[in-house]
Amino acid sequence: MKRKYAALDSNGQVHVEEGDVPELEAGSVLVEVEASLVSPGTELGGARKNRQKEKKDPDPKTRPFGYQNAGVVIETGEGCDEYKVGQRIACMGGGYALHTSHSVVPINLTTPLPDNVSCAEGAFNHLGATALWAVRRATPEFGQNVAVVGLGIVGQCASQLLRLCGCHVIGLDRLPLRLDLAKQNGCDLVVNTGETDPIPLVQEFTRGYGLDAAIICFGGEATEVVDQLYQMMKLAPDGHRYGNITIVGGASITKTFASGLGNVDMRSSARTGPGYHDEPWESGANYPHVFVKWNTRRNIEEIVRAISEGKLNVESLITHRLPLAEAPHGCDELIEHPERALGVIFEPEG
Repeated sequence: MKRKYAALDSNGQVHVEEGDVPELEAGSVLVEVEASLVSPGTELGGARKNRQKEKKDPDPKTRPFGYQNAGVVIETGEGCDEYKVGQRIACMGGGYALHTSHSVVPINLTTPLPDNVSCAEGAFNHLGATALWAVRRATPEFGQNVAVVGLGIVGQCASQLLRLCGCHVIGLDRLPLRLDLAKQNGCDLVVNTGETDPIPLVQEFTRGYGLDAAIICFGGEATEVVDQLYQMMKLAPDGHRYGNITIVGGASITKTFASGLGNVDMRSSARTGPGYHDEPWESGANYPHVFVKWNTRRNIEEIVRAISEGKLNVESLITHRLPLAEAPHGCDELIEHPERALGVIFEPEG
């Protein structure tokens, strides 16, 4: 059985290729994909850099890419009796939930789609769960002031989830499209950091209390952003700042700890939660719930549930819907024109 899929080459260009569908193994399901979502940062950040290289690879190698999609089950492997052929599900995972016409995905990296959730919305499951895990790591409380820096898809979802926790949310970015979407979806204050110093605005917005927490949702050099966030954190009489900063993007930060960061906690948030990249778990093994309450599958379940209940609006984040055959154009939009592209959905044809 053949399938089509999007592939990246070593020069940062995107192609559509054809190859064999992977063999269905125990603990996995075969899915006919109806929609996949591109991650602008994780998937295309390297492509952007490769396009900027002075010396191009004369014989570029390609690889399939993508890690979140949704579609219809067409065959189940051993141990996947919870699914029926014809059932719609959301899927995640690098190497599994590709931009493709057909995916073979381990069962614990999937979740059923309710009737009122489209496959395009279901394709947000991986980045949504990434945002949810970052929010869990930030330990928000009702009434806290929290900043989200970088309003890509993860930042947009994190902002909405923090609002659901009862937080007062400040969104910081440089792109008007992203700021507008965050405001549209309930962000209390948005600041274009390319035009305005956010420190006095945050001080006024928090009524002088300062930030309790922040989440950094972008990759690359972030030392200056951390310095800025530090100035927005709660200030104790002894001159030390308090709060926590959670980093979910692949940010690089050079800081002196102890007195250089006061009593601000720096927290790393990795992926979608426990389980992802543990192959036995992905294929159906489980962790004791009493010790691991929020594993990856529970996180993607909660994201889909929030979409179904109208608490998380991902439909508004979709800026482009394209057939898989136009994957090169869709990725070009994200790489070359981030000011007008955010959620790019591929919908395989035929």
